Amino acid sequence: MARPTARVLALLEILQSGGAFNVGDLACRLDVDERTVRRYATHLLDLGIPVEARRGRYGGYRLAPGYKLPPLMLTDDEAVAIALGLAAGRRAGMVTADHAATQSATAKLRRVLPAALARRIDALLITMDVTGPVRQPTPPGTEVLLVLAEAARHRHPVQLTYTTWHGHSSERCLDPYGLVFHNGRWYVTGRDHASGSARTFRLDRISAIRAAEGAFEVPAGFDPTGHVLAGLASVPYAHDVSVLLHTSLAQARRRIPPSVGTVTEVANGVRLTTRAEHLDGAAQMLAGLGWPFTIERPAELRDEVRALAARLLTHADAGE
Repeated sequence: MARPTARVLALLEILQSGGAFNVGDLACRLDVDERTVRRYATHLLDLGIPVEARRGRYGGYRLAPGYKLPPLMLTDDEAVAIALGLAAGRRAGMVTADHAATQSATAKLRRVLPAALARRIDALLITMDVTGPVRQPTPPGTEVLLVLAEAARHRHPVQLTYTTWHGHSSERCLDPYGLVFHNGRWYVTGRDHASGSARTFRLDRISAIRAAEGAFEVPAGFDPTGHVLAGLASVPYAHDVSVLLHTSLAQARRRIPPSVGTVTEVANGVRLTTRAEHLDGAAQMLAGLGWPFTIERPAELRDEVRALAARLLTHADAGE
C-alpha cells in the first residue's frame, strides 16, 4: 500500500464498515501520520464522497448516514474467493429457494471486474472440477433462513408454520438453538414449546415464520450438529439393525458418521445400532468397513451378507 491512491481507497474501505473513526486510529491502520489522514479525507470529499468530520482533540471521520456506497472494489484474490465461494455453494446445494440468486450474483460480480480478470475467472470456473457428489438441494426460503439465524443469534423464539412429511401443517413456537446444513438440506434444532423437548425441523417445510416475544438460553454443552445427525440416524426405517464390530471405539468413530448410526463400546468390541430401509445396503456397508463383525439383528441381514459374498466370489472368478 505504498501508493497514496491505494491508501485513499483503503481509507474509504475502512469508513464503509460503518461508525466513526478516530484520526489517530486511522493513521495507525493506514501507516501514515494524522495530517496525511486529513489530506486523504479531503481527497474523498473532492470525489463527491460525503465524509463527515468530527472536530476536537479526539476528532475523526465517518461517512454521512444513508450514503449509498459505490460499487465494490475487489482485489484479484477477493474476486477469486467470491467466485469460488458461489460455485462451491451451488454445487453443495447451499442455496435458498431463489435458485436464480447465485447465478445473478455471479453475473453481477463479473460485470464489475476488469475484463482481463473476468476472463481468467471464467477460465477457472469452466476448467475446474471438484470431487464428491453434486447435491440436489431442497432449499429453504431466504426469509425463513434469515429470521431463524437472527433468532438463534439473539436468542429469541419464533412462531412458524410447519408441514410434516405426510402433509400435516401446524403452528409451532420454537427456541432455535442452531442451524445445520447437511447433505443438501437445512435444519434448525431447538426447544419445541409444545413438546418441551429439543426437536429438529427441515427449513424447506417451513412455510411462514415470524419473531416472537421472549428470550431463552441454550442448554450448556448442547451441540446442534450432533443433535441433528443423531436425529437423522434414528429416523424410522423398515429394519432395526444391531451389529457387533470387532474394532476399537476410536476406529469406529473415524469411519462411521453419527448420521449413519450410534456406536457404543462394549466388552468385546463396538456395537453399531442403525436403521435401514434395504438390508442389501447394510450388508455392503459392513463389507466396506473391513472389520470382522457379528450380526445381532435382524437375522435376515445374515442372508444378505451371504448373498453379497456369493456375488463377490462370482465376480472374482469371472474370466479365469
